[in-house]
Amino acid sequence: MTATTVITSLREAIAELVRDGDTLALEGFTHLIPVAAGHEIIRQRRRDLTIVRMTPDIVYDQLIGMGCARRLVFSWGGNPGVGSLHRFRDAVEHGWPVPLELEEHSHAGMANRYAAGASGLPFAVLRGYRGTDLVGHTPTLAPITCPFTGEELTAVQALNPDVSIVHAQQADRRGNVLMWGITGVQKEAVLAARRALVTVEVIVDELVARPGGVVLPSWAVSHVAVVPGGSHPSYAHGYSVRDNDYYRAWDAIAADRGRFADWLHQHVLDSPTTPLQPLGAGRDGPA
Repeated sequence: MTATTVITSLREAIAELVRDGDTLALEGFTHLIPVAAGHEIIRQRRRDLTIVRMTPDIVYDQLIGMGCARRLVFSWGGNPGVGSLHRFRDAVEHGWPVPLELEEHSHAGMANRYAAGASGLPFAVLRGYRGTDLVGHTPTLAPITCPFTGEELTAVQALNPDVSIVHAQQADRRGNVLMWGITGVQKEAVLAARRALVTVEVIVDELVARPGGVVLPSWAVSHVAVVPGGSHPSYAHGYSVRDNDYYRAWDAIAADRGRFADWLHQHVLDSPTTPLQPLGAGRDGPA
């Protein structure tokens, strides 16, 4: 990572940071999902990516359906509150548009992989994989014996993405970032990554501490891009609300290959607008 954060456009940031063949994490939990960044990756036609996320949802469905990914590392996948990810299923079951390899973990396993990577450690140790068959099918897991108690545990390899991308509410002009509300592993994903991009709602002169807020220091962030609404159809606490109609509408769009391709070409590939307009009800402004 660079010592000085670059504040730039989303297009320039993706062009600079994301390369074919990279291991890429777009993290966010319920809100602050970096959807606009995912769409810019699609527009720039990145290929052969290993995409990583604890809970891949519709932006990963779109990346997979457009042939950007060859491998998915995850712990749960779906259209939250609606059902399956149809493009994800099609890639796994039928190899369309390209075959998709899977590496599955528990939530705790994924979170601890990021934490180990952020800490500069080679692996984390868990009890949670015992009694499952994941160890026998997952190359990043291995049994390990505690040197103090003799207990058999499971080591899970550290995760260090080439690029981690998150969305946040604010950054200051020096590149320090503040996010608040429900947060997941965004901090760990950024600290574990070789390069990191944060899209934000706004640049402010000074960050003001908030209860439960998470600060990403500028030394951990390669690039910041101002993308108001960049988490839509998820939300940014204090700035927007979740567009539930979008999630419901996506189910029918993604279920058909032709309809999916038409929609992505119209709304992503052929459109310079970022973020996308809502599929259903209008997206609220700052709250």
